[in-house]
Amino acid sequence: MPAPAKYPKTKGTLIIEGRELTVTNPDKPLWPEKKITKAMYLQKLAELSPYLLTYCRDRYLTTIRFPHGWNDKSFYQKNAPEPTPDFVKTAMLESIRYVHLDSLPTLLWLGNLACLEFHPSFHRIGETLPVEWVIDIDPSVDPEPRIMEAAQIIGGILDGMNIRSVPKTSGATGVQIYVPIARERGYTFEQLRRIGQFVATFAVQKYPKLFTVERLKKDRGTLIYIDYLQHWYGKTLSAPYTPRARKDASVSTPLTWDEVALRPDPRDFHLLNIMQRLQQKGDLIAQVPPQQLDHVLSFIR
Repeated sequence: MPAPAKYPKTKGTLIIEGRELTVTNPDKPLWPEKKITKAMYLQKLAELSPYLLTYCRDRYLTTIRFPHGWNDKSFYQKNAPEPTPDFVKTAMLESIRYVHLDSLPTLLWLGNLACLEFHPSFHRIGETLPVEWVIDIDPSVDPEPRIMEAAQIIGGILDGMNIRSVPKTSGATGVQIYVPIARERGYTFEQLRRIGQFVATFAVQKYPKLFTVERLKKDRGTLIYIDYLQHWYGKTLSAPYTPRARKDASVSTPLTWDEVALRPDPRDFHLLNIMQRLQQKGDLIAQVPPQQLDHVLSFIR
């Protein structure tokens, strides 16, 4: 890996919602190809915050930090970084003190630490039931020109089961099918995994040259993996609207099914254009009502 580029080691102070935040090395390039510096990144995070915080608030947060930019060394951060400012809330789970990302100052503090990806838990802090149901469609090769076709097929299967869903780019190579669920129904991870297994098994049987449920990537060949197992207590996936550490500064972006039919490239949605899209379309996930799945569970049982 080449040595990081030289940049002025300056710093400044921001006052955000009454909280003082020190920004170090604002000119550091985080996505050199897109000419996105840390200062620009913090500005983009501030713009994204009403959307990103919606899906990180009240969750246990894992971040991925890239101190010298997206294409350099990185590490997962589960425990809250030290020193932790007094305005940053935390929550314990299984001896780990997670950051509770519930405010713009906390988001920008994490951005200053070069947290380029945000991966929240599927369940709320202090709770054990999932907030949503997500199926991860993970390609075995990159690029994978069939990924939108695969998403459309899974979406069609769900639609045939009277389940409305929202496709979203992972921000990397895959697509995730996002299903808001009715909180009052109290669905468990076990119940949702049974539905996921049913959907995945059906898809593999009907499209054996496209899909697999093989966990080991080395044994998948070029088949697209339907990962219904990742949706589980304590696990994470990329949040809607999180940036990703990719060359194009891509963002995990909800799509319409009409857009999926046009086979877009997930790299088309990135930090430099995501706000224009959100101003036009809003949060597509919020536009789908919470789904009741009793009829599916009854059928599978």
